[in-house]
Amino acid sequence: MGAAEAATVSKSKTKATPTQTRKVKSVVVRKAAPVVPAVPTFGQVAGLHDVDDPLSLKSSVAYVLDQDTNEVLFSKNPQAVLPIASITKLMTALVVVEAGLSLDEKITVTTDDIDTEKNTRSRLAVGTTLTRGDMLHLALMASENRAAHALGRSYPGGLEAFVAAMNAKAQSLGMVDTHYVEPTGLSSRNQSSAADLAKLVNTTSQVTLLRDLSTSREARVALGKRLVQFRSTNGLLSNPLWDIGLQKTGFINEAGKCLVMQASMAGRKLIMVFLDSSGKASRIADAERMRKWLASQGDNAAVSTKL
Repeated sequence: MGAAEAATVSKSKTKATPTQTRKVKSVVVRKAAPVVPAVPTFGQVAGLHDVDDPLSLKSSVAYVLDQDTNEVLFSKNPQAVLPIASITKLMTALVVVEAGLSLDEKITVTTDDIDTEKNTRSRLAVGTTLTRGDMLHLALMASENRAAHALGRSYPGGLEAFVAAMNAKAQSLGMVDTHYVEPTGLSSRNQSSAADLAKLVNTTSQVTLLRDLSTSREARVALGKRLVQFRSTNGLLSNPLWDIGLQKTGFINEAGKCLVMQASMAGRKLIMVFLDSSGKASRIADAERMRKWLASQGDNAAVSTKL
């Protein structure tokens, strides 16, 4: 072997063979979060959503009434008795106003007003003092639960007397399917039917103060040293296609999304009730479907769809 050849062999023996490395992605295995089944509404349990309607509404209960003639223009499960959530606050407000209590009287939020039913939060901290009028405004516009509870608690005779007054008023209005156990609507035992709620809307819509407060879009309220902005829970108030005279929204799991309104359309005053609607914006979408349907009917809106 020549010197050059030997050098080549020696070099090949000492040269390191490059090691091929492969990048391996690390995989983090996370434990899947448990699937929590949605709590069915009372309407779903009763099979009310199985009832079809020509508008394909997401609400299992719908009711439209001509306020002047009492003619039913649309009716879907109107006698079904269901939880009504914060629609309750319309009766709360009516009882407060009819009692003639001073709207300037100061009311302070206490620990008794904390929601132990659904553990909902509130921007009205314990110790917050507002006038009865402000409490009424926040209860109707922003659906403030502590405000509604404080209104009932500060009623002459206390909360028990207030609830009794709510039920007595319901009976006087002929609301035979209606029962209240508290003033906020957080309890699923506050129940009514669409036909009954139409009577409540008819009465409350004739009270100017309740019309004004319920259709207020927003308000700044002094909470201590801060000015806090509260807004309406009903986006339709900002829609120029709607002329709403009175409204109230509501929601708890057992009731689904709820909405009642008094609105003027084509020269007619209508009362609308939507209960147990499924989906985040479904009650608003149902109201829009109803408005378009009524507009398409024109003078023939007395088709009176009853399901």
